[in-house]
Formats: sequence, C-alpha cells, structure tokens
Amino acid sequence: MSQWQVGDVRITKFVEKEFAGSVHRFLLLDATPEACKDIAWLKPHFMTENGELRLSIHALVVEAPSCRIIVDTCFGNDKQRENERSNMLCGSFPRDLEAAGFPASSFDYVLCTHLHVDHVGWNTVLVDGKWEPTFKNARYLIAGGEYEYWSCHREKQQFGDYMGDSVDPLLAAGLLDRIETDHKLCDEVWLEPTPGHTPGHVSVRIASKGQQALLTGDFIHSPSQMARHHWGTTADSDQKSSGVDSAANPGPVGDRVDACNRNPLSRSDRRSRNTGW
Repeated sequence: MSQWQVGDVRITKFVEKEFAGSVHRFLLLDATPEACKDIAWLKPHFMTENGELRLSIHALVVEAPSCRIIVDTCFGNDKQRENERSNMLCGSFPRDLEAAGFPASSFDYVLCTHLHVDHVGWNTVLVDGKWEPTFKNARYLIAGGEYEYWSCHREKQQFGDYMGDSVDPLLAAGLLDRIETDHKLCDEVWLEPTPGHTPGHVSVRIASKGQQALLTGDFIHSPSQMARHHWGTTADSDQKSSGVDSAANPGPVGDRVDACNRNPLSRSDRRSRNTGW
C-alpha cells in the first residue's frame, strides 16, 4: 500500500494484481526490454533488471475533506473472463480496503475513468447468484459518452461481458450517474477529458493548497511513456491520438480550480506544462 499527500487530500493505492514480463508482446509493442533498458530510472519499481516492464492493476482511494472516492475498481472476483489473469479470481481486495480503514460502506463516490474490464470489476460482488453493487452508499460516476459508447458497442468488450456483470447492475440499483467529462466532485477534485484510450476516458485532477496531482487512469499505462511519449498501446481505441502527432489542442490546464471550459489533454502532453511531468 502506497500513499501520497496533496495538500489536504490523501491518495492511497490498493493493488489487486501485479505482473512483469511480456508487456511488449501484448500491450506496449515498442517497449521491448532493449528499448526500456535505456530508461534507467524505471528500475526497480517499474522495470525488472532484464528490462521487462512491471504492470499494476490497482485502485486509488482519494480522501478529500468533504468526500471519499475510489477511482477504478480493478478486475473483481468470481467473474467469467476469457483471460487467465482475470478469470474467476478469488482475491482479498474488499478485506484489504476494510483492514486499512476503508470499508465499502464509507465511500461517497466510485469513479471509473473508463469502461474496460480491469477498471470496473469490483463495482459489483456476487451475492446468492446475483450481481450487487459493492459500494452501496456511493454514487457510481461514469462519463456519459463513455457509457453510451459501450452500451451501443457491447460486441467490442474484451475478455467477457463486464458491462453485464459490473455496470448494468448499478443502473438497475439506481446508483449510476452519467456525468460530463469535466465534472467536479468537490472543491479539490474534478475530471479532465483524456480521450484516445477510449472515447470518453477521463483523468482526475486533484488540487489543494498549491499542490496538484493527476490520476491518469489509462491515459498512460506505464511510466515508460513519460520518457517515450509516442509509445501508444494496442488497447487504445484511437491510435492516432495516442502519439505525438495528436491534433488535440490541450490548452492551459491546472491553473484554475474550477472545472469549466477545459480542453482535452492529448498523449503529447505527457511531458508538458499541462501535466507537470
């Protein structure tokens, strides 16, 4: 468990699964061990001695003065998937949250940066053969355009019907809010549109007492992309916007604490004044 403090906001990372190796064969095709070895600062946390990237499937708990948020909910348990890394898992994620002082009942918001299988799984749990919301006291927040896209393109889901088991039950329970991509959750936390990986992908801007952070979701998959910002992934729905030739005009971001009139960040902003990287 890792923690960071951004002014009055605390961020805690909870890992569901970690793995290393073969990332360049299925996700970041440019990130071969030979190419990654040139980025020495990736070791040891983000790369092995052999140059193989490490990937983490995790959630981020955001504690602001007025609300508690969990960002992205990993793979989840008991879900039938067409991938061995995520199929029928039986992990301790909810117990880990509660042991750290974050019981599911204590959250105000669950935010999915986008609707991919590894970001929605713990939205629901299996109870007596039925999928029920895990965080029953929270509002589940999903960008409206992202929700509409996947609702109309269910055939594009990878590895299983995660909309059916991890998103639809939220709507049935009346807990799902379809929001704008610049939605403000509280004074310190708002969304910024970062399309490209998926059509309605959002990142989370945190600003408090002169400090800032950006929770990127899959705007980036690996810190290696901070050094090689033209490295896109096979999972990006818009491959063109994932590289340095993106036509998006990000404009100045991060110098205002309201969530109005923001332009989307593009992948070419991985190392710019817009992200602070």
